[in-house]
Amino acid sequence: MQITIGTDDGKTHQVELEDASQLVGKEIGETFEGGIVDLNGYKLEITGGSDKQGFPMRESIEGPARRRVLIEDGSGINEEEDGVRRRKSVRGKQVSEDIQQLNTTVAEEGSKSVEELLSDEEEEEQ
Repeated sequence: MQITIGTDDGKTHQVELEDASQLVGKEIGETFEGGIVDLNGYKLEITGGSDKQGFPMRESIEGPARRRVLIEDGSGINEEEDGVRRRKSVRGKQVSEDIQQLNTTVAEEGSKSVEELLSDEEEEEQ
């Protein structure tokens, strides 16, 4: 699973997570400990994501399953006219094993910056 971390300054960082079982069952809007992605001292909030086929998660849909729903705006639809609704396939708000990318933002910062913590991790891999 790929975790995208957005910071307050507008930068994003991507981390590959091998074992995502700790995140399965969490929902959009929930927070989790950053230690899962080597950001000790941080708390991250889930803001969205997409599954392996690219269907976006949607906060208004309960559960982890993919559903075809009639939507007017928000994630999963780009309509120019007002009032136009389309039936689209979207994922529910609950994280499952099928989620490929999970978008997060920093809810509580730790003592070190995100760049420092993630650059240390990259140096250890090389």
